[in-house]
Amino acid sequence: MSDERKDGKPEDTEAKEAAGPQRGAPGTGRGGSSRFFLVLSVILGLLLAGVVAFYNIPAFHVLLHPHAGGDNAATTADKYTCGMHPFIITDKPGNCPICGMALTKIEGSATPSGDEVKGSGAGVAPPEGYATVQVGMERAQMAGIQSATAVREAISHPVRAVGIVVPDERRVRRIQSKVEGWVEKLHTNFVGQMVTKGQPLLEIYSPDLVATQREYLLARAGVDRMKESPYEDAREMSSGLAQAARTRLKLFDVPESSIEELERTGKVRRTVTLNAPVSGYVTGKDVFEGTRVMPGMDLLTVTDLSRVWIDADLYEYEAQAVRVGQTATLETVADPGGKLKGRVAFIYPTFSPETRTLKVRFDFPNPGLRLKPQMYANVALDLHSVTGVVVPDSALIETGVRVIAFVDSGAGSFEPREVKVGVRGGGKAQILSGVKAGEKVAVGANFLLDSESKLRAALTKMTGGASAPPPTQPQTTPSPKPQPPPKPQPQGQVDHTGHGGGR
Repeated sequence: MSDERKDGKPEDTEAKEAAGPQRGAPGTGRGGSSRFFLVLSVILGLLLAGVVAFYNIPAFHVLLHPHAGGDNAATTADKYTCGMHPFIITDKPGNCPICGMALTKIEGSATPSGDEVKGSGAGVAPPEGYATVQVGMERAQMAGIQSATAVREAISHPVRAVGIVVPDERRVRRIQSKVEGWVEKLHTNFVGQMVTKGQPLLEIYSPDLVATQREYLLARAGVDRMKESPYEDAREMSSGLAQAARTRLKLFDVPESSIEELERTGKVRRTVTLNAPVSGYVTGKDVFEGTRVMPGMDLLTVTDLSRVWIDADLYEYEAQAVRVGQTATLETVADPGGKLKGRVAFIYPTFSPETRTLKVRFDFPNPGLRLKPQMYANVALDLHSVTGVVVPDSALIETGVRVIAFVDSGAGSFEPREVKVGVRGGGKAQILSGVKAGEKVAVGANFLLDSESKLRAALTKMTGGASAPPPTQPQTTPSPKPQPPPKPQPQGQVDHTGHGGGR
């Protein structure tokens, strides 16, 4: 009882409390323990990140563990990629993990047997920005790639234009009056009437014609009276007067038949009939019965439509090759099955400032009068007819600066070539250089070959050589878990056997 104090605590307990906590006693040093676990977690995290980077980042892996042979050993291995997902690159064949398509070997990577990769034929380098594409026979068939053989044949550039049928101006005749008078009777009463050469058109009364007829009859009577005259001059004078009167009638367009009738009957006719000078259609009528006419006045217009002109407009680049006399064909909307052959008759000397085209005149026959004036007609003529190496026009890829064609080298390999194109026409094109006769060119799915060729060339350029480049966008892998990861096998990396990867 003596050991206890009034507050109920033993004296030895009080002494311990006064001395404070002892070092190393359990349950003490909580602040130091927290810092220890924090540092340990950071160290473990850094180690885990280093392991992931070692197996997934090529540059980090090579920095920490360079392989024998340096960069050359990493770049001489075969590389494979997916045509649909080019960022998938691996050093082993197989299938694409995204779409399941078989991986194809990247052009330019070395092969174990030391075979060289094919370049452009005949030692010619591919065009800049392009590379040879090797897709394989099966993949080429699945993509719909087709080939056609370049052949040597004749080709011409056809030019087509829409023209308008117009009358041949050389076959248009205007019936005019050469004397003053009046129209007594019209035998042609409407526009569009068909007339034949020598057919009566109208009858005209003219005091001058009546007087000229009488003069001619008197002159003929004088010739008869002077036949017995002993004076030769008198006989020649009377004969000359008769001939002059007859010529005057002809100059007044009095038909020969009317003059012969006048000589036979000796009777003056009140009216004189004017006949059609050519066969054709009446395309103009400016008089009626009873109309007073004056010298030089147009009475009727007769147009011969047995041959017509076609006026067509050609663009500048087309008109430069057109020559007078070239053969042309014609087809009308009204008669699409019928075709006529004609020729270039005239090339106008000036361009139209409104349409920037050159007007060309074509001369065509008009059998059956199927071509009517002001009718539309399609005219076609062949220009630049040449013989050379010809390929289908679909084999050419226009880039705006150059023209590319893919030559089928066999076994699913397609080689890009820059070509020069000459004449085009009929879905074909003349090749001046780049493709030889007998070679095959791709004519189907060219856009696939074009895109893949550019992609392969870009990948090769990124590595600065012929070997396949490392993947710039490796496959996305799931975030690593806290526990140590299994041995990774990322695509596009070198083999890590013997460097801790077998864990």
